[in-house]
Amino acid sequence: MVTELQIRVDPRLSCDSDRLQELISAELNVDVSQVTGVRVVKRSVDARQRRVMINLKVLVYVGEPMVETSLAAPIIYGKVDDSRSAVVVGAGPGGLFAALRLIELGVKPIVLERGKKVSERKVDVARISTQGIVDADSNYCFGEGGAGAFSDGKLYTRSKKRGSVERILTIFHQHGASENILIDAHPHIGSDKLPGIIENIRNTILGCGGEIYFGTKVTGLIVDKDEVKGVYCADGRRFLGPVILATGHSARDVYEMLTEAGISVEAKGIAVGVRLEHPQHVIDSIQYHNPAGRGQYLPAAEYSFVTQVDGRGVYSFCMCPGGVVVPAASAPGQLVVNGMSPSSRGTYWANSGMVVEVREQDVPSEPGENNALKVMRFQEALEQECFRQAGCTQVAGAQRMKDFIDRKPSRNIPPASYPAGLQPSRLDEWLPEFISSRLREAFVKFGSSARGFVTNDAVMIGVETRTSSPVRVPRDSELLCHIQMKGLYPCGEGAGYAGGIVSSAIDGERCAEAVAASFTKQ
Repeated sequence: MVTELQIRVDPRLSCDSDRLQELISAELNVDVSQVTGVRVVKRSVDARQRRVMINLKVLVYVGEPMVETSLAAPIIYGKVDDSRSAVVVGAGPGGLFAALRLIELGVKPIVLERGKKVSERKVDVARISTQGIVDADSNYCFGEGGAGAFSDGKLYTRSKKRGSVERILTIFHQHGASENILIDAHPHIGSDKLPGIIENIRNTILGCGGEIYFGTKVTGLIVDKDEVKGVYCADGRRFLGPVILATGHSARDVYEMLTEAGISVEAKGIAVGVRLEHPQHVIDSIQYHNPAGRGQYLPAAEYSFVTQVDGRGVYSFCMCPGGVVVPAASAPGQLVVNGMSPSSRGTYWANSGMVVEVREQDVPSEPGENNALKVMRFQEALEQECFRQAGCTQVAGAQRMKDFIDRKPSRNIPPASYPAGLQPSRLDEWLPEFISSRLREAFVKFGSSARGFVTNDAVMIGVETRTSSPVRVPRDSELLCHIQMKGLYPCGEGAGYAGGIVSSAIDGERCAEAVAASFTKQ
C-alpha cells in the first residue's frame, strides 16, 4: 500500500529519517516495521510563527518495497534533421526551451547566439571583476544560458497561468538538476550547477539534429511583403525560417534594429534601485525569530518585502540567500550589479535587489527622441552615471544602509561579497531623488516590521537596473507573432512577456507551439 500524507514537523525531525518514520507509522496507526519507505515529494519552510516548522508531503510505503522512480516522466525528443526549420535568436531560457519544444513538435531549431558557449563565458565574466573589462557580446547577460546562467537559477515563479511550471522543472531535472527542484516550494539550481545543465540542453538540441551557432550576432530581419522570412547576421550569413526573437532584457541594439526597420515597439515600465547586502546571519535571526540564527537544520533564510511609497511600488527583487553580488554590465562604460547564489547557498552574505517602480510617465520625453526607447535611455544613462561615480571602473559605489537613510556619508565599507571591490559613494545624493526618497521611506517601513533589518552592517551597492525589459515588442495575443509582422515571434523577458527563468522558458515553449501551428496552416 502507498499512502500520501501531509505532515508538519520541526526542522530537526525533518532531517531524522528514523524518527520521521516512527512519527508517520503512529499517524497511520501501523507498526513501524511495516513502513518500508518514506519519500518526500513536497517540502516547504513555515516561518510565520516563532516556532519554525517544515511542511512535508510524503509517499509512505507500507508492506511493499519503495519504488525509486523519478517524480516526473522525462520528455522524449525525436530526430528533426530533415524537418522544416525555425530560427531562434538567443540561447537564454526562452530560446533554449523554444528550441526543445520545436524538436518535440517536429521542427528543426536553428539557434543563433551572439555570445559564447557557457564554459567560455566564465573567462569573460571573470575579467569584469579582475580587470574591469566588459566584452559587449560575452558577459553576465549575453552568451549561452542568457542572463540566468550566472545569476542563481531561481525557479520560483508566480506566473502559472500561461503554462506548466512543473513541466519546465521536469526538463531541468532531466538535464541534470537535482530532484530537489521538484520538491522544494522555492526551487533553485545554483550558479555553480547551471552551466553544466545548460551544456546538457545544448547536447540534446544538437543530438536531435538542431543547429546552434555561437558568435553569431543578428543585425537585421529578412522581410518580404510584411512577413519575416529569416535573419541577416553580422558576418554576412543568412538563416531562413520564421523567427523566435528571444534576445533577453539587455539587447538594446536589437530594440534599435527593430525601430530602425519600422517595427513597432513600446516603452515599458521597469524598476530601479540598488543591491542590498546583509550578513546572512542577520537575515536568519530575523526570519527565524532566533538571535542564534538558523541552526543546523534550516536553510539560509530568504525574505520578501513590498510596500507603496508616493504611488509607486518599492520591493525586494531576486533575493539571494548565501549569495554574492556581481558586476553585470553588458557593455563598456556601464556599471550594473546583480546577485546570485551557489547551490549550497553557503556564503557569509545575503543580498537582494531593492528597487522602486518606474513607470513610463516618470521618464520625460526628449525632443526628437523615439519615445518607445525613452525608458531604455533612462536606464542606460543611470548605468553610465554609476560608472562615472565609480571613477570609470567596476569598483562599485556603496553606502551603509543606515547612513543612506540618514543622508550621511559612509567613511568606510564593511567586508562584502562584490568581487571587483567597493568604495564609499553618496548614493543618497546621485541616485535620482524620486528613487532615493522612496527607498529611504521603504527601508524605514521594512525595519519597523522586521527588527534588525535596518542596520549599518548592511551595504547598498549601485545600481540595480536590469529587473526587466524597458521595452515591449507587441504581439498578437493568440498567434503570438508581432502585430504587424507575420513570421516574427517576440519571446520571453526581452520582448516584455516574462520575468525570470521559468516564465521565460514557458513563453519560449508557447512561441514554439505558435510557430509549429503556423506550419500546419500553410
